[in-house]
Amino acid sequence: MPTTESGRKKILKWLDENNTSISTLASMYGLSRQEASNYLNGRKDAPAGALFILKVMRDLKIK
Repeated sequence: MPTTESGRKKILKWLDENNTSISTLASMYGLSRQEASNYLNGRKDAPAGALFILKVMRDLKIK
């Protein structure tokens, strides 16, 4: 299964560049801040995390 590391890094960079918090992103997707943080920092590597990463990248048009 491919890793989500590249996508996670791009999302974290986008959040930083756009002064957006993980909490804001989490609320947009109906997640707790902790759950979104776990996905974005690679602490929780589950199919749901990969889907979250893909959805965020698609929705925010991150390439």
